[in-house]
Amino acid sequence: MSERNFSRRRNKGPMRFRPTGGLGSPKATQARNEATSTKTPTEEVFDTGRHTKEIEESENLAAGLPAQTQSPELHDEPQRYKRDYREPNLQTPAEVKEEGFTPVHVPDKPEGIVESIRVAANKVLKKVQRLIKPVQRIHKEVIINAESLETRVAVLEDGKLEEFTIERTSDERLVGSIFKGKVKNLEDGLKAAFVNIGFEKNAFLHYWDIVPASFDSGVELVEREGRRREKPRITQKDIPRLYPPGSEIIIQVTKGPIGTKGPRVTTNLALPGRYLVLLPNSDQSGISRKIESQEERQRLKHIVRELDIPDGMGVIIRTVGEGQQARYFVRDLAFLLDEWKGIQERINRQPPATCVFQEPDLIERTVRDFLTEDVERIVIDNHKEFDRVKDMIGRISKRSVDKVKLYSESAPIFDRFNISRQLETAFSRQVHLKSGGYIVIDETEALVAIDVNTGRHKSSGRDQDSTIFKVNLEAAEEIARQLRLRNMGGLIVLDFIDMKMRRDQQQVFNKLKEGLRRDKAKTHVLPISQLGLMEMTRQRHSESVRAAVYDDCPYCKGRGKVKSALTMSVEIQRKLGEILRKRQRDESDFQLRIVVNPNVYERLRTEDEKLLIELEKRYFGKLSFRGDPALHSEQFKIINVASNEELASVGA
Repeated sequence: MSERNFSRRRNKGPMRFRPTGGLGSPKATQARNEATSTKTPTEEVFDTGRHTKEIEESENLAAGLPAQTQSPELHDEPQRYKRDYREPNLQTPAEVKEEGFTPVHVPDKPEGIVESIRVAANKVLKKVQRLIKPVQRIHKEVIINAESLETRVAVLEDGKLEEFTIERTSDERLVGSIFKGKVKNLEDGLKAAFVNIGFEKNAFLHYWDIVPASFDSGVELVEREGRRREKPRITQKDIPRLYPPGSEIIIQVTKGPIGTKGPRVTTNLALPGRYLVLLPNSDQSGISRKIESQEERQRLKHIVRELDIPDGMGVIIRTVGEGQQARYFVRDLAFLLDEWKGIQERINRQPPATCVFQEPDLIERTVRDFLTEDVERIVIDNHKEFDRVKDMIGRISKRSVDKVKLYSESAPIFDRFNISRQLETAFSRQVHLKSGGYIVIDETEALVAIDVNTGRHKSSGRDQDSTIFKVNLEAAEEIARQLRLRNMGGLIVLDFIDMKMRRDQQQVFNKLKEGLRRDKAKTHVLPISQLGLMEMTRQRHSESVRAAVYDDCPYCKGRGKVKSALTMSVEIQRKLGEILRKRQRDESDFQLRIVVNPNVYERLRTEDEKLLIELEKRYFGKLSFRGDPALHSEQFKIINVASNEELASVGA
């Protein structure tokens, strides 16, 4: 971008892309706090952002840490810096070819003649319905791979992987679980209670998490007639009187233990169902703001007011409730109330410091969250889980039981549905786009960096601008998908290819926000800055798939790089010079054997042979080299041949 154009834009006043309140606005601060914490992966119900800073400081002090932990700010660069127009990277990636989609056939195995007739009749009926009224819809299916050590769930849309979740059977499902705890002590200085829930570390319960919370900004409050609050509202001053040490308290885990910190808990319970979230301790009700249609919102408000909700309780209509009939909400409420009744029975029966409700496993959560009208089938490769899912769905919707299919072929289910290949592509560092461009994803300690490149495109002038715009649009859509697939959270910096037109920047920004709408994690996106970067946060539900599946490479220690053969040759010669200089001149026949990795040995034997001969002549020594495949490429040993003494061992 030229100096003249840059100055002209700057003099027009504030950029319209700049968020209200500036880069340090409360919304940006709250989004940052949410992105760096771990919460239950359901839609937000209560507003936990108002006192986040105060709670985190108290939690850090309780764990013996500094009150404020240092973290890099999103916007540190001064506005005076200017950025030259970046030429697109013209390296040629592998081309992404689109293939036509044909659903994988999973044969039904009906039990008995009556069941066979019923299945055949349903198939004929569906074919007739499609002939009479053809419907253009996406073929959406849920594939479940249940094994002894882990469970994997993939959501496909026309064969393309859109959602992926993995859960190890050994993982403890702590976040979202409800405990009957016992208050061990109160710390008025920290404004926190420490609760014994049966773990080594007591749970951290801040006073703000005891006081009844108002709804999150993503939930619209629905007033219900005759439901005015009669009991006085609890304040922080009442807590020492209501919950003295030794008293019992019912709490729900919102964040698992990290490092020296114990689990964080709250008394604002939320019990998620398929269409509703039951709030046993709150008499407020509401609707998810992700439902955008005003007409639909009015219909759902009427349904909420008509529901027979017990006194002192409330409900939230989840996003998946959009377009559903009233009877589904009635049935879901009855199911949740029955579940809460079971929890209350366990509360009365069990001793303190025990779990009274455990967050459902991945398969049960999948049925709860993904079994919507647009899902055509759920395919499972485990007979036991197949029966369990059919039983769960039968309690929710008998009509949907037929959607569950048992996969019994010899080929692994993820291979048969082409998921394994998509996972390999999706989790590589480079992800190629249909247009020939590609994105590069790097997860670091502080943030996730995503770079966009045009790849094999070669164009100039207006063609170049349109090419860059097209690649950026594709990249924005793919980035939203990759964030879901990899479950990457925290601070994320996107380096799109520079666009001259403000209109193009706005469209790329809108495309990314559109792709993030389907993300269950809360996201906060800032428009493209003057340095050409788009910054965002994504709420961290749990560790990323990369962190869950991969360990740091023992070879490079997680750096992703190892020292080159040239670097190792320099270090070996430096060490040899140090050893040879120390020897006494009157010694006879000083021989050294150097053991190295074969790659380094090849370099020493060929390109650096003359240098090593000069080293021998200068210090009157004899050097012999041997390659050992068992050695790390950054490791070498120097041995005195006469005494077999190891003089140096580097990189072990």
